[in-house]
Amino acid sequence: MADKASSVLIIAICGVALTAACPVAAEEAVAPDLREAKKVFGAIKVPVKHPPQAIGQYDRGCIAGAQSLPVSGGSWQVMRLSRNRIWGHPLLVRYISKLAADVHRLDGWSGILVGDMAQPIGGPLLGGHASHQIGLDVDLWYTPMPARALSADEREKLSADNMVDPATLAVNMAVWTDAQVNLLRRAASYPEVARIFVHPAVKKALCETAGADKGWLQKIRPWYKHDDHFHIRLNCPSDSPGCVPQAAIPPDDGCGQELDDWFKKLRAVPKKPTKPPEPAKPMLVSDLPKECQSLLRATEQSVRGKAATN
Repeated sequence: MADKASSVLIIAICGVALTAACPVAAEEAVAPDLREAKKVFGAIKVPVKHPPQAIGQYDRGCIAGAQSLPVSGGSWQVMRLSRNRIWGHPLLVRYISKLAADVHRLDGWSGILVGDMAQPIGGPLLGGHASHQIGLDVDLWYTPMPARALSADEREKLSADNMVDPATLAVNMAVWTDAQVNLLRRAASYPEVARIFVHPAVKKALCETAGADKGWLQKIRPWYKHDDHFHIRLNCPSDSPGCVPQAAIPPDDGCGQELDDWFKKLRAVPKKPTKPPEPAKPMLVSDLPKECQSLLRATEQSVRGKAATN
């Protein structure tokens, strides 16, 4: 018979849809977990083993059965290793590996520098992102990978090239080239990609140079920041019924009114607040899907069990 941690884990995967493969009838009632979610999920160092599941929304969820991306591959290297954000759904790990190989072989790109993915069991991050919680998001640098292995120190301190001139809100032609355009086109070409977030200036440059073939630009969506990297988000996998997809993207190429509106926002003079803004309410563990709360408890029990046997 499965122990308590295993039972909690099965519920984390099965949710309320009980089948022959999910034999647990119910989980005992527990009090609301009022711990700050980002601190608790950020403290987990490794996941427990079980079938992969992306659970919840991209900005309010978790990842069960996450895999780690090797920190170095033939055509990629992972940056900022100290953050331990090298985890994702197997679909994301395969996608990064495939994209890196394809842009190297087909487009002559030296290799990809990989930024943040997700934490070992996902959830809110200690800093830097509201999303990246369910193992389907990854940040990739525009800076090409050097033709050598970067040291651990370089992976922490090397800065990504900023593609946008903040004064003109246009791409910086000293670093922006056709190679970056080809990289984004290739990244958007796979059916598993839901959308790619870029700075509005990057979107505008793509709209101006794409020519007649603009269909792939539908997936390229402008968003704040994203001037030195781009953010790829994958569709919910078929093995994850608890994954909540975003609303469908508009059917056009996004080079019209939507893009104009973004530049109006960026050029608008900020209004001075009449009073100091209230601090944002932190997300609690109890604010996350119940499956994520169960997954966290199972992982913490596993960690305590291993510590007790050492």
